[in-house]
Amino acid sequence: MVIGAVRAPRRREAAVTDIRREALTLPGVALGPTNPLPPLHPLDEAHRIDERSREGLPLDMARQLGYRPLTSVLPERIRDGYGRDRSPVSLDAIVIENDRLRATVLPGLGGRVASLWHKPTGRELLYRNPVFQPADFALNGAWFSGGIEWNIGATGHTTLSCAPLHAARVEAPDGTAMLRLWEWERLRDLPFQVDLWLPDGSDFLYVGVRIRNPHEKPAPVYWWSNIAVPEERRVLAPAEEAWHFGYTRSLSRVPVPVSAGADRTYPLNSEYPADWFYEVEDGRRRWIAALDDSGHGLVQTSTDLLRGRKLFVWGSGSGGRRWQEWLTEPGTGGYCEIQAGLARTQLEHVRLEAEGEFSWLEAYGPLAADPAPVHDAGDWGAAVGEVERRLGEALPRADVDAAYAAWLPFADAEPGERLAVGSGWGALELLRTGGKLAGTPLDESTLGAAQEPWRELLETGAFPEPRRVGPPGPTLVAPEWRDMLETAPARPLSEYHLGVAQWHAGDRAQAVRSWERGLELAPSLWPLLRCLAVADAAEGFAERAADRYAEAFDDLCAERRDGGEAWVAASAALGREAISALLSVGRVRGAREVWERVHPETRERGRFRLLEAELSLAEGDVPGARAVFEAGFEVADLREGAEVLAELWSRVAPGEPLPPAYDFRMRPGA
Repeated sequence: MVIGAVRAPRRREAAVTDIRREALTLPGVALGPTNPLPPLHPLDEAHRIDERSREGLPLDMARQLGYRPLTSVLPERIRDGYGRDRSPVSLDAIVIENDRLRATVLPGLGGRVASLWHKPTGRELLYRNPVFQPADFALNGAWFSGGIEWNIGATGHTTLSCAPLHAARVEAPDGTAMLRLWEWERLRDLPFQVDLWLPDGSDFLYVGVRIRNPHEKPAPVYWWSNIAVPEERRVLAPAEEAWHFGYTRSLSRVPVPVSAGADRTYPLNSEYPADWFYEVEDGRRRWIAALDDSGHGLVQTSTDLLRGRKLFVWGSGSGGRRWQEWLTEPGTGGYCEIQAGLARTQLEHVRLEAEGEFSWLEAYGPLAADPAPVHDAGDWGAAVGEVERRLGEALPRADVDAAYAAWLPFADAEPGERLAVGSGWGALELLRTGGKLAGTPLDESTLGAAQEPWRELLETGAFPEPRRVGPPGPTLVAPEWRDMLETAPARPLSEYHLGVAQWHAGDRAQAVRSWERGLELAPSLWPLLRCLAVADAAEGFAERAADRYAEAFDDLCAERRDGGEAWVAASAALGREAISALLSVGRVRGAREVWERVHPETRERGRFRLLEAELSLAEGDVPGARAVFEAGFEVADLREGAEVLAELWSRVAPGEPLPPAYDFRMRPGA
């Protein structure tokens, strides 16, 4: 048996690292249109704890748990236009390859590293998802599993999970080619970059990360590198304790590896989905590894700033297994996630000072260790020590620190050949401030249709009215843009956007006044009526909210011009909210009327089949509701942690077990 990472003598000839474009073809679905309704509702995020759970926490953790948590995903929109009928799709990919490793990166999907292939051993080091199947796990909806994901923004999966990043070729510190990814993260208005390179002869992928705060005020920062690996592994980290989060709104300190009678470092030893945030002592090398029965697998390590390490498991219970099938492909094996972050837990946000930056280096590569100590059930210290020794042989800690120091001067290097283009939002922000970002140019050439009206507001002081009727575009909600909207001419569309920005800022009364002013002259009423309906519901005026929703849907039906994507998306989004609002106040007939005017193809979607079952129950037609379940449906955008299917089934068939196809329960007692 070969112990330690497989290494070869360093080659003396010129560097041969290659970066090239490719296409990755696999079964998948289109992302579909973005939901055109601004997300005014409170953030739906499963990772929260009750106040009583904060007692007794370390002071820095308690402080960071309360440091400016996100309450909304504005200015982003919700991505819920995907389905589940898969067919071959072609994804743009960038391959980075040396003589030892081949990394496949998806720049159009958040820069995800979809594969990390070790050539000498013929091993895939990551969990490589055989399909592209979005699901409702990101802060703004669409997300997919597998590979290495770069999570920035706030607690949860980044809004960039299924969004394009800028990408270019840059020279690496050792003279090889380096891939740079960068974007402007809009929840916190922070630019970031991810530099990936493979030194010639190296078994490790190096990743340099930098987050900058170009503003005059401190900013909350969140970062977790999320690595999917096959779940039939033992996960090891240098920790004796961990913080456990089990989707029950509590955080508790538990021993590692055994807690509640089971060794939790084996993902299948847990019944329900859960997080373990490892308590790595200060001064200890930061790493996490997932190794199979033979002692082989992946190790991730970093410079010390990236302090947190985490294991997420789906568990062996029926709900976790169903989620595994849902996100991947039945019969292809499950996965768990090992992660690395800036804080102890993912419930925290770290303060980045004005005009400051965070930067660090990560390394990903193969590890081979003696399986006897690695899987010794009675000696955790020996298991950790074995991995730590093998990591030290394969990639000494000093080498990681040296690689970080060597990379830092290259972080500002101007990109060469452009390989992919991200959004124009960063370019718009730099146009507003007049700033520049060395190493990560956000050019005016990237400005598009979504940014154009905001550019006009910036340059003329007036927000343009649309030339044709259609769903409004996205709203910018940062204070600087809100100030510009407040001084702009009071036209219907500017009042609509101003109200959204005011709502986001917590000034609900002023938001309502802005929307009401917009109604007086607006040619298109439904966007404003829908906003007012959300405001009514938030204030407890459910009947008035239902009236507004019904009126908004009537106006949309009278206005929509065709069966195009934008109008179908608007009808689906508004129809769904209107039906729920009408049912909540017992107006079943009105809800049915909305249902019947939604596009026929929309009514066939799983989300609307679920609404159909709710409608049937409200009408007293229990057999009709049961027939919907028996016919089968899939809610493509079922939210992580959602229990609606189990709750509705308990009303349809009291006392009967939940059919396995609808069992997505993530916690005891759900």
